[in-house]
Amino acid sequence: MKLAPVAAFLLFVSSMVSAPHAMAGPPRVTPEGQLPEDPRTGPLKDLNGYFPFDVPTTREAWEHRAEDLRRRVLVANGLWPMPEKTPLNAVIHGKVARPGFTVEKVYFESYPGLFVTGLLFRPEGDADQKRPAVLCPHGHGGRLQDHGPDGVLTQIAMGAERFEESGRMPKVARAATLARLGCVTLLYDMMGYADNRQLSQQLVHGFKTQRPEMEGKENWGLFSAQAEMRLQSVFGFQTWNSIRALDFLESLPDVDPKRIGVTGGSGGGTQTQMISAIDERVTASFPCVMPSTSMQGGCTCENTNLLRIGQGNIDIAAAVAPRPLGMTSADDWTLELKTKGYPELLALYELAGAKGKYEAFFDIHFKHNYNHVSRTHMYAFANKHFGLGFKEPVLERDFERLERDRLTVWGGEHPAPSGERAGDAHERAVNRWWAEDSDRQIAPLLAPKDADTLAQSRSVLGQAASILIGRELPAKEDVNFGLVGKEKLPGQIRMTGMIGNDKHGEEIPAAFVHPENWNGRVALWISPRGKAGLFDGGGGLDPAVGKLVEAGYAVAGLDLFKQGEFLNPGESADENPRITYSNKGDELPADSWQRSPVYYYGYNDSIFARRVHDILTALTFIRNHETWQVKEVGIMGAPGTGHWVAAARAIAGNAIDKAVVDTGGFRFGKLTSDWDADFQPGAIKYGDVAGFLALSAPNPLMLLDDDASLKKAMQTTYQAAGASDALRLGGDRDAALAFLAE
Repeated sequence: MKLAPVAAFLLFVSSMVSAPHAMAGPPRVTPEGQLPEDPRTGPLKDLNGYFPFDVPTTREAWEHRAEDLRRRVLVANGLWPMPEKTPLNAVIHGKVARPGFTVEKVYFESYPGLFVTGLLFRPEGDADQKRPAVLCPHGHGGRLQDHGPDGVLTQIAMGAERFEESGRMPKVARAATLARLGCVTLLYDMMGYADNRQLSQQLVHGFKTQRPEMEGKENWGLFSAQAEMRLQSVFGFQTWNSIRALDFLESLPDVDPKRIGVTGGSGGGTQTQMISAIDERVTASFPCVMPSTSMQGGCTCENTNLLRIGQGNIDIAAAVAPRPLGMTSADDWTLELKTKGYPELLALYELAGAKGKYEAFFDIHFKHNYNHVSRTHMYAFANKHFGLGFKEPVLERDFERLERDRLTVWGGEHPAPSGERAGDAHERAVNRWWAEDSDRQIAPLLAPKDADTLAQSRSVLGQAASILIGRELPAKEDVNFGLVGKEKLPGQIRMTGMIGNDKHGEEIPAAFVHPENWNGRVALWISPRGKAGLFDGGGGLDPAVGKLVEAGYAVAGLDLFKQGEFLNPGESADENPRITYSNKGDELPADSWQRSPVYYYGYNDSIFARRVHDILTALTFIRNHETWQVKEVGIMGAPGTGHWVAAARAIAGNAIDKAVVDTGGFRFGKLTSDWDADFQPGAIKYGDVAGFLALSAPNPLMLLDDDASLKKAMQTTYQAAGASDALRLGGDRDAALAFLAE
């Protein structure tokens, strides 16, 4: 539907010329059988979509964008706020020497009882000065990837490797060569590989079916509804392991903390991007065969909720700017990097005043790899940015391959974790520790007792809410309205029209009831029935709406996303779409790992968030009429919609003058399915409904909820905000109407 220029519905009241059709019964904006022309009704985003990177026009705009990128990565990983850093209890043992380097076995605890394992490579000899360090995550080949005696010959024949001996294990060759170049290098296990087996490889990289025994509020595991609403994921654990790996490197006496690099290929490239984006200690980053504008990483270990909504891997890699950044492409999903991503990153680095600090290499005659050719590019990058002083090209030298027992961390006096420290019991325990750590930090923010805690609450919860919902109030120039129908009745005018959000291409069918004795106030009436909630079954007004109109209020009803006109005949909105890895759900077996909800929520907003978006768009429209002055905007959420209103108020703040939130007892924590229409990743982590409500202070709020602890928390919050008089607790619908009418 083509929308008219910006105009508020009140403007049309002054003209009594009838619009195209009048209303009888529940009003309709679009023709019967037609959905709004809204991209949200079309194909969903999936990991194989197109993720272009738009270069900001100013350095200030980029700095703001980069901060948003980092915050989304942190929130998506469950690391906002950052967990407590407990003692690493690092153990280094089993030293082996090879010409030019030494290798030691390492393990340490990222969380209490959760071990990170790997190999520590050091240059031979004592250090007379601090050395640069490199963190080496790996992809799905694993730390112990071995081409074998025949495979390495094939690699040599195609020019991908140089040596039969060291070339068999490319990840070990990378770390050994970096050590020979003077870098302390940690080659560590991704979860589920080599010595990191407390969580199985099948769980971490091939989770298939939900486990009823790992659901619920007390003993949940990963991939459960409880875990997803706490933003607990394999991806988050792995990113935390990477942060603690940096802590470990930084703790070594021979490491220069001002020269720390990260490099990995494929899934290791994913981890390289993430840790480099969020941790300023990384001074140079080299993700290989991962950043692209196309496929974003297929495994559940490379995906998490909220991560790639409105951004992709090029955006995340770009967050390193202006620090040095290098990357490689191959004949895989990075094939088009030279024309899609590379030019934009060059422009960004020039904008950031760091021209020459970004480079990429396009050896696209090779398939997906981190082979000798790619490693040689990385060595030159490290040589340049760490001042290693070698003449280029910097090439690998062969070395005697390390036997398997020299590469294995556990054994003898260092037994692998077992019993309660592995498997389901361990999975539950680390989830519980993570949740308790988060709850300790969030709980005081839900009931701040003083100005400092209130400010912290607004910062932590407010920034989290902005990521969970994914929108702010739209700018007035981005919102429009098209009148479709108008009908004059005794004492009132009823209108229908389409509110549009130009920036996002969204449409919201709306109905308005305007009294002849309008008092300058507008009420948004949010109902489980959409805009039909304004009316009774016979085409008259709902009694409560009628009372507001009689009191001089104009009342607006909306078909939020997946309400009313967003539904085809017979369609329900009980669930979020079950999009899969490849968006080919009908072709997948029921127990396929590709059915994980992360492939929807990692790339698309939830139905809950989209409904909040629509409320925000309608608010901007109502508040910004070109000629009429709206004095006050109130909002009332009926039972079943109170959490939508609470979230909208959290984002909109004083753009809503008065809010009535009737929770109807709703709590995100009661949901048992991660496909539920009200499911929202992260909601429990940030306090459930209470987290959104805490952001309502100091603006006038009436809360209808029977939970005494929630009411007490709200009293404390409003008192800390110096606005106790702005909070009303309890009452019925008549009391709510009186509150709006005050």
